[in-house]
Amino acid sequence: MAIKPIPTLIALAITLFIWFVLPVPAGVSENGWHLLALFAGTIAAIIGKALPLGAVSVIAVALVAITGVTVGADVKNPGAQAIKDALSSFSNPLIWLIVISIMVARGVIKTGLGERIGYYFIALFGKRTIGIAYALALSETVLAPITPSNTARGGGIIHPIMKSIAGAFDSDPGKGTQGRIGRYLALVNYNANPITSGMFITATAPNPLVVDAINKMVGSDFHMSWTTWAVAMFIPGMACILLMPLVLYFFYPPEIKKTPDATAFARQKLAALGKIKRDEWWMLGVFALLLCFWADIPFHLTHIAALKLNPTTTAFLGLGVLLVSGVLVWGDITAEKSAWDTLIWFGALVMMADWLNKLGIVSYFAGQIQGSIETLALPWFFSMILLALIYLYAHYVFASTTAHVSAMLAAFYSAGVTLGAPPLLFGLVLAAAGNLMMSLTHYATGTAPVIFSSGYATLGEWWKAGFISSVVNFTVWITVGMLWWKALGYY
Repeated sequence: MAIKPIPTLIALAITLFIWFVLPVPAGVSENGWHLLALFAGTIAAIIGKALPLGAVSVIAVALVAITGVTVGADVKNPGAQAIKDALSSFSNPLIWLIVISIMVARGVIKTGLGERIGYYFIALFGKRTIGIAYALALSETVLAPITPSNTARGGGIIHPIMKSIAGAFDSDPGKGTQGRIGRYLALVNYNANPITSGMFITATAPNPLVVDAINKMVGSDFHMSWTTWAVAMFIPGMACILLMPLVLYFFYPPEIKKTPDATAFARQKLAALGKIKRDEWWMLGVFALLLCFWADIPFHLTHIAALKLNPTTTAFLGLGVLLVSGVLVWGDITAEKSAWDTLIWFGALVMMADWLNKLGIVSYFAGQIQGSIETLALPWFFSMILLALIYLYAHYVFASTTAHVSAMLAAFYSAGVTLGAPPLLFGLVLAAAGNLMMSLTHYATGTAPVIFSSGYATLGEWWKAGFISSVVNFTVWITVGMLWWKALGYY
């Protein structure tokens, strides 16, 4: 992919404008302001797709190291310290959790296990169109814990199954028959994806950014673990999963309501897949192993400290089992471009976000946001919801969930906590908003263009469905979540 000149020039102009033209605010260091300039230019380049995300991130790392914006004046060897700072996040266990989980998820696709799970649910629930919709949504949910690429899950596994079902009922955009069943199922296929992404840390790549922010704000008294997130988010997430197909059914009813042939079609597909193969059994075993250790079940059963593994350690263990068993070979790992790509861009963005916080930039903008909200004299709960809604709907101008979370999360989170919102509660609210915002547009996340390009829904239908889903899902998630989180003692 060649560099795009216009987005590149815009990103460069933003960087230079902040660096050389805008005055450094009182209370902000010059180094911090210059890092903000680099960060703003990086986000602009990501949004404008000046280069692939990984390439932009490599350039960002290089610029941070070259400019030395993280290094104090009293450092004896500034060059060595600058590159050390620029690479500081590449040992972050949360980053490696996502990277290794993406590699593990390759086994779900390679073995055909994901396809089998999808058709199995359709065989169970597929006698009506809405049953097929629930089958797709439940398949998403089952696969979510071990597929941190929401694009691979929604676009690479579930979408081909959805297209096969639509094709079996002659629902084809090319023939103008997408309204028969395909439009409704495509919208369900997509709008399930943001919900399941919010249910597990390992369901989409940006979630660890939220975890990192929560753990830093809450402090040593609490640690957001994989289990804590799953327990907190599963109940409100399932409420949304159960409601979303009904809401879309009301606004976009399929012409075909009953689908008795769908179960037979799914059984034919399952028959073609044959009995569960050796590699699928291994994949199921690793799936169970990961969930078992992520939930700390061995430790709770035995109270042996050695069995309380770090989630990233568990991910490495699962990948190791898949390699030893031959389910995956080393060529699969080296070919998993999305994992290595994630390592680069995630490491770069986390590094810049960490140093923006250390250099006082996050607290400065949090103070500006806090001051604006304070003038409204709202109770902390309403301030929290207002901040979350602004955070959510700002995604209309973002084409990357990661860019959005990196650019806005820390400042909004800090402002909300300062305004009185309980740190853990507000972290969960922003985590929900940060995933549900993916429903809004046809460019909101990687899954969106994959499903939208199939042509089952027009642009207007897609945006309308996304907005409706965002309103309903956010309302349900926060309402159910507040009750559930109160019962868990989280605030």
